[in-house]
Amino acid sequence: MAHILIKNGRLLDPLRGTDRIGDLYLEEGLIAEPDACKGRNPEAEIDASGCWVMPGLIDLHVHLRDPGQTDREDVESGSRAAAAGGFTTIVAMPNTKPVIDTPEKALYVRDKAEKCAPIHVLQSGAATMGEKGLEPADIKGMAGAGVRAVSEDGRSVMNAELCRRVFEMVKEAGIPFLDHCEDADLVSGGCVNADAVQEREGIPGIRNCVEDVIIARDILLAKETGVKLHLCHCSTEGSAVLLRKAKEMGIDVTGEVCPHHFTLTSEDRIPGDTNYKMNPPLRTERDRQALVHALADGTFDVISTDHAPHTWEDKQKGMQKAPFGIVGLETAVALTLSELVHSGILTPLQMAEKMSGNPSRILGLEEYGTLAEGTPADVTIVDPDAEYRIDAERFVSKGRNTPFHGRKVRGRVKCTICGGRIVYQNE
Repeated sequence: MAHILIKNGRLLDPLRGTDRIGDLYLEEGLIAEPDACKGRNPEAEIDASGCWVMPGLIDLHVHLRDPGQTDREDVESGSRAAAAGGFTTIVAMPNTKPVIDTPEKALYVRDKAEKCAPIHVLQSGAATMGEKGLEPADIKGMAGAGVRAVSEDGRSVMNAELCRRVFEMVKEAGIPFLDHCEDADLVSGGCVNADAVQEREGIPGIRNCVEDVIIARDILLAKETGVKLHLCHCSTEGSAVLLRKAKEMGIDVTGEVCPHHFTLTSEDRIPGDTNYKMNPPLRTERDRQALVHALADGTFDVISTDHAPHTWEDKQKGMQKAPFGIVGLETAVALTLSELVHSGILTPLQMAEKMSGNPSRILGLEEYGTLAEGTPADVTIVDPDAEYRIDAERFVSKGRNTPFHGRKVRGRVKCTICGGRIVYQNE
């Protein structure tokens, strides 16, 4: 492991609440005392003047498509894309083919990541066998195999009693439940937000209640069971209202917003362009404003990507038949800076909190969300003022499905360090 000296950076430590200019020394895979480098020649020096130095970013919501759909993404390509996006830890969703619902299947991803991933890849396990919503998966066994969270991502556990039992099992395992909130009976074949734009296009819409109903139900089930509940990819005004109320009631619940939901609305959609098709869909400006305000006041704790790569062929099937999802690992930092930090909505320290500190706390891995001495040398260096246009053709990910191709942004990842090793560097 290299000895690395990071000089003159703006050090942002969300768990300690510090924001200062200084140097950071990394030694033997750990963050060392500042004076440890005196009289020594580090193997690498990084001039971080004008840059922000944060604990390695953590994404709670990533689809690696591995096993089963590796033409879209795999552990190696997805983890390399994450490194390029500034992430040193990602949580892979279990809705692969086959579904990750046993310890053996979870170990497949862990073992593959150990061989080829430059960063930490944590696997989540399914809530029910095959994500069929009929019987609980082996939650205890998967937790014993290293699974750090449980999720039925891609759908909700629609049977409320089964969901309650799953929450009890997840609570006993001591890990969080990452909740995809979608009432399947209310979707009714919708593919975009239900609003005036959708009505003009004449295609089926997805109402806000599709999300809000399950959020309300699962908050109540979390109160009943005591599970640590995390609401994924929140997109509605109602989600902010419900989460805020749950926190006021003392329920152990957190929530995330994705960059596409705080950046775009249904009015931004180009008719027929399936790169604007994601689930939940792009909502109205009123919803977007509610999400932004709730990020600023701390109601929403996390910014995650819901990175969902698809092939070009799959996305050519038309708005109603094409799969939901866009890629996000390599655009999240730039969009967060451009839309939230440079506009004064979030401070730099709040950005570090929502993209590193809070995710580490939710996973019970606080040592990865700080720059404290003796903690793992996972570090992200960002140039907040670099201006460029997003170019999907230069993505490391296999996926090119993004609505942000050609968008001018301000802010770029300069360097990603994981375990004391430089795993990405923008020259």
